[in-house]
Amino acid sequence: MGQSSSTSRPISFKPAAVISPSVSESEPHRNPGGLEPDSGDVGYDYTLNLPDECLACIFHSLSAGDRKRSSLVCRRWLTIDGQSRHRLSLNAQSQLATAVPKLFSRFDAVTKLGLKCDRRSVSIGDDALIQISLKCRNLTRLKLRACRELTDLGMAVLAENCRSLQKFSCGSCSFGAKGMNALLENCALLEELSVKRLRGITDGAAPEPIGPGKAAASLKVICLKDIYNGQCFGPLISEAKNLRSLKLFRCSSDWDKLLELVSVRIDSLVEVHLERIQVSDIGLSAISHCPNLEILHLVKTPECTNLGLTAVAEKCKLLRKLHIDGWKTNRISDDGLIAVANNCPNLQELVLIGVNPTHLSLDKLATNCQNLERLALCGSETVGDAEISCIAAKCIALKKLCIKSCPVSNHGMEALAGGCPNLVKVKIKKCRGVTSEGADSLRASRDSIAVNLDAVEPELLNAEINNEQENGGANNNRAMIGGRIRDGNAAPSSSTMRSSSFKMRLASFSGRRLVACTFRRWPSLGTRFQNNPERRYSD
Repeated sequence: MGQSSSTSRPISFKPAAVISPSVSESEPHRNPGGLEPDSGDVGYDYTLNLPDECLACIFHSLSAGDRKRSSLVCRRWLTIDGQSRHRLSLNAQSQLATAVPKLFSRFDAVTKLGLKCDRRSVSIGDDALIQISLKCRNLTRLKLRACRELTDLGMAVLAENCRSLQKFSCGSCSFGAKGMNALLENCALLEELSVKRLRGITDGAAPEPIGPGKAAASLKVICLKDIYNGQCFGPLISEAKNLRSLKLFRCSSDWDKLLELVSVRIDSLVEVHLERIQVSDIGLSAISHCPNLEILHLVKTPECTNLGLTAVAEKCKLLRKLHIDGWKTNRISDDGLIAVANNCPNLQELVLIGVNPTHLSLDKLATNCQNLERLALCGSETVGDAEISCIAAKCIALKKLCIKSCPVSNHGMEALAGGCPNLVKVKIKKCRGVTSEGADSLRASRDSIAVNLDAVEPELLNAEINNEQENGGANNNRAMIGGRIRDGNAAPSSSTMRSSSFKMRLASFSGRRLVACTFRRWPSLGTRFQNNPERRYSD
């Protein structure tokens, strides 16, 4: 393992020297190896004059590939790379067990570790995890993915050896409540906990409760995804006195009662994210007792209505970010949005998906929320050129606007050209009335605006119209409602009456979110209290 020498400029690496105490001012300066550069020696290694700490800083600024290649230059660089590497991500297949001793003898300063296994492969077991915990007692962050061979025993030993853990994330693992309780009891410094598809927790009659443990006092972020009997985490959530962010995704059980308990015991919540869980206006009313709430996501929670949203708006006046995916239920409409406009003047970001606001609520929001900088309107049948004109005229602070699957035309683009003086980016997707000419006109009128247009191709549009006509001729007495075919003689409800063409457009999105994350590819949306627990580790 070494760098091949060049014929034109031969390089000779001198032995690395030990860093010694600083010499006195009267003593002439010497390099660490005690060798002075010779003007005739074109291959002199000037990195010998750099302390190990300086080389480590240089290595930190390199990409992963360049850092690996640099470590092969010489033994000194190999040693420095290993001793200065704090983050490590490993393929956690069973074969890793034999390499653990040598691997962590070289990387003995790791504090952030990721162990990820392919779902079709056999992962490491308890023995390998115990060896790692003995070698990395200073771990502060640990991420486990698809490590299905780990049990409660391995997690218990890990928790005893790595008591400095601050962030823990696991997904598709097989240990259960005992392993999780051991972690919470031993890791008193734990601040972020993210659990996804924990297979060891079953939907039995009496699941073992999880928490609170010593970690409850320090936890600030709890994120639960795809967990049966998610309420077994109830003792932990309700006792986390300093909890600031609570995220619940697709977790079974009724969450209203737990949210009521949380609102009584915890007043530090800043962010709440509820997605596809059983929660109603009772739960939202409980959340309204969190006076410091700034971020609220309600994604596909059909039992939440205007009543619950109004309760939150009236008491959580610090609300800055509001995301609502109404799931086309029409249970959140103008009334709830007007309450937000009247009570939340600090609103900076509003995302409405599958919600049908009209000119009434949009006018109130634009007038009262003068700090609104980011707005997304997706799948809204009531948002047309008039609504866009209202936004253009009154949203003075607006910087980023996303419009998707709305009946907007080029006239709306003309209104944007003359309004929203701070607008810097417009994203338009699947709006049939907006053509490339309209987007080009907006670009020409406002050089400072970046316009991203995803127009419907004419060929696809004509094919879809023909398909609708054929379906209409063959099934004159049927209508497409809510993704199901029903007899045309049946009277549709007011909440499900839609145009058949719009339903057919949405059919291609079945099984996916209409907008996975509206601003995912945009620059940072401002300061947030905390990063995603599942983000990549950084040094």
